[in-house]
Amino acid sequence: MRGCRLWRADASLTAPLALGEIIAAHGRHYLVDCGEAGLIVSAPRGKKSIYACGDRVSIRATGAGQGVIESAMPRKTEFFRASAHRTKLIAANATQVAVVAAAEPSFSDEFIARALIAGEHQGMNCLIVLNKSDLTESFALARARLRPFEQAGYRVIELAARCDVGPLRPQLRAAVTILVGQSGMGKTTLINSLLPGTGSATQEISRFLDSGRHTTAHARLYRIDDETALIDCPGLQEFGLAHLGYRDIEWNFPEFRSLIGTCRFQDCRHDSEPGCAMRAACAQGKIHPRRFELFRRIVAEIRAR
Repeated sequence: MRGCRLWRADASLTAPLALGEIIAAHGRHYLVDCGEAGLIVSAPRGKKSIYACGDRVSIRATGAGQGVIESAMPRKTEFFRASAHRTKLIAANATQVAVVAAAEPSFSDEFIARALIAGEHQGMNCLIVLNKSDLTESFALARARLRPFEQAGYRVIELAARCDVGPLRPQLRAAVTILVGQSGMGKTTLINSLLPGTGSATQEISRFLDSGRHTTAHARLYRIDDETALIDCPGLQEFGLAHLGYRDIEWNFPEFRSLIGTCRFQDCRHDSEPGCAMRAACAQGKIHPRRFELFRRIVAEIRAR
């Protein structure tokens, strides 16, 4: 697997500039896969760290296995999470988001909703992976908690990462997929089952960047072929959407889209206004009550901000 090949390039590259893809990052240091030129540890010019896994960049060699990022190609997508004080670019150029949940420990359906909104906002394909199907009783409860998402049109892939990841493989073909989820959902096991050998490769990447255990706080890209890659996002506990506005949140609930603009009042906030099409659809079962509640919770944060 090309994304996991680890060897240092010669002291000088054949050409002044090399093209590559960022596969790991720590601070201002990025590990760039430059194909035949190997893996180059590169830093950007200037003080800002503006790149992320998935960025395609041109670098200039400065020494053996070292380089400077000169420029980046325009991004097709940008997957962000943001608090009130900080915006974090998780990955670039991804085409799909797979949110991983599990039978145990309990997951936050609001976290899932937020991550899906971030993907929808970038026009990505979005799906949910429900892990640990071997835990029969708790798995049934977890499946029931995801029914509101299925009603909204999201596909839920059920599997046990330790036993069989076959159900997920077809969904990954010809896509650059971000795997995102809360800690403890079994995402590392899922990655290791999909891509045997990535555990040792990850340790090599950490040594290559000389960043130890702290590299686990950053995303890593594993390139499978020219069209297919996985971006492993570290386990998170919260997923902020401070970079989005009210109308962004509203539009990125897919089941809302056909109703937007049909309320009696154009500035309807779907709260207590008369003639609200959203609340009517919820009462009629066309919008799941839990999804509507999640929408209200997320936009309440925006209003408070």
